[in-house]
Amino acid sequence: MRALKAAAAAGLVLAALTGCTRDGARVDMGPTGGTPVEGGTATMALPPAATPNWIFPIGAPGYGGSYNYGIQSLLFMPVYDAVQDRHKGELTTHGPSTLGLEPTYGNDNRTVTVPLRKGVKWSDGRPVTARDLEFWFNLVKANKASWGNYSVGTMPDNVKRFETLDAHTVRLRLSRAYNPDWFTANQLTLMRALPQHAWSATADGGRTGDFDRTAKGAKAVFARLTRHAKSLGSYGSDPLWKTVNGPWRLAGWRDNGQVTIVPNERFTGPRSQRPHLDKVVFKPFTTADSEYNVLRSGGVDYGYIPPSVMAQKEKFEGRGYRVDPWEGWAATYIVYNFNSTHAGPLLRQLYVRQAMQHLVDQKAMSEVIWQGSATPTLGPVPVTPKSQYLSPAMQRDRYPFSVAKAVSLLRAHGWRDDGGTARCARPGPGPDECGPGIAKGTPLKLTLLSQSGSTETTNTMQELKSSLSKAGIELTVRQQPLNSVLGNSVPCTAKDPGCDWDMSFFGTAGSWYYPLNPSGEQLFSTGASANFGNYSDERADRLIRAVQYAPDMKAVHAYGEYLAEQLPVMWMPNPAYQVSVIRNDLRGIEQNPTVTFAPQDWYYVKKKGADT
Repeated sequence: MRALKAAAAAGLVLAALTGCTRDGARVDMGPTGGTPVEGGTATMALPPAATPNWIFPIGAPGYGGSYNYGIQSLLFMPVYDAVQDRHKGELTTHGPSTLGLEPTYGNDNRTVTVPLRKGVKWSDGRPVTARDLEFWFNLVKANKASWGNYSVGTMPDNVKRFETLDAHTVRLRLSRAYNPDWFTANQLTLMRALPQHAWSATADGGRTGDFDRTAKGAKAVFARLTRHAKSLGSYGSDPLWKTVNGPWRLAGWRDNGQVTIVPNERFTGPRSQRPHLDKVVFKPFTTADSEYNVLRSGGVDYGYIPPSVMAQKEKFEGRGYRVDPWEGWAATYIVYNFNSTHAGPLLRQLYVRQAMQHLVDQKAMSEVIWQGSATPTLGPVPVTPKSQYLSPAMQRDRYPFSVAKAVSLLRAHGWRDDGGTARCARPGPGPDECGPGIAKGTPLKLTLLSQSGSTETTNTMQELKSSLSKAGIELTVRQQPLNSVLGNSVPCTAKDPGCDWDMSFFGTAGSWYYPLNPSGEQLFSTGASANFGNYSDERADRLIRAVQYAPDMKAVHAYGEYLAEQLPVMWMPNPAYQVSVIRNDLRGIEQNPTVTFAPQDWYYVKKKGADT
């Protein structure tokens, strides 16, 4: 979940929902034209039931909300990120908003050199140097199990040695040759420069130093930073978070999730990244309906409308707004907990997952519930937008909706349904039996944790519940706020107290937004921290590793086709990230598929002669 909902705007130049007026008449700014002006306050709508709750740029498991990442990237310049080249219209990993310049590979792709921009300083005046990258690397290396982006064998495991060449250049000596495209897109984008001089203390009030250069010291430093990161109510006053190098600094962070940022007056990055606005406010909402009501009254300036009210698009356009669906580079799915205390043996049976996938009517859900703003997810590689990563075979639906096929699969493996919940009638490990660990009489009953706050998600879960019941599968849906779902869906073992959940859904705005290369090492490789359901398959692990090493598309295609068949998760309709509603007088917004955003590019315009 790599992105923050695009956001924001409203300013001092136009009146809410009616545009700038003279004698009560609306002035139509239109999507183009107008004179750029400096200043103004922008208010952005956060996703339904989403509360920003993590500021430390090393994300912890369970704190992976895209809104957290988005806010962090405004305060702390990413070394590499998915950014859009405005001249070519292409996505790249380095540009004006990144600290890193173009990386270079050598020694048959066994080394990569990372140059940093010179002249960039922290807000306290100290220079950003290679030491700040080393600080990050030392922390994640010593604390990788507590890092939300960690998966076994990848960063930092794949770096044999971290070398500092000079004050603004580092070199990574890799464990083997890697595909440069994959390594840059999926590994270098994880790097962060952290203020070593300000953060490297092992205890509050203690001196800072090179403690991170030992494993023991790095653990102590990390524990202190994590402890501060969990103190949400003190973000606005904590001196730690005041040392930033991005174009913005924190002005306020309320317990309810409302975050306010203002320009960093001491920003020394590229001039093009200096903000035009005076302030951006990220505003939380409990439901999409509550956001919609505030949007209609003018309280949100860059927001979204639920797909269910797409018919009212013209009303917003008539009030000086533009409506723009934002398609994401994403996959949407329901997580299976293969280690579930009660349902683990059921979910580990491929035929059970196949039967359930046949009961997901993605086409109808996309068209009816999502009003055409969602597209089916057919595997781990996004179907839209089209890309070289998608093979022809991955464009075929392997499990089209069919109650008959689902019932046939279950009956062929010993399940009987007498008009209620199906039960295992033929236990055992044989090909025509229920499977290992499933006792006679075991009911096909599952519990699903689902994100609350969205009418579309609620309706999708009710449709799924009804559809599964037609094959004798009893589904109980428990809705929770997004942060609760994420926090309760962490990897676990069957003996853990919190491992009694069977399925989990957090995909109202897409479950996972990929970096440029849609590989699955963070999602589906054994032991990966974002592998919330504990999926483990030796062949899948081999195919994922091949994507990391091979510089051609064959490895990606083989991986995508295998996982589409094996169903490590339940594929669900992939919605547009949001159907954006944006004031016509707010410009500079790029809605790129990786849903990164840059409010430093945003500005207002006013029409010549209009009252302001």
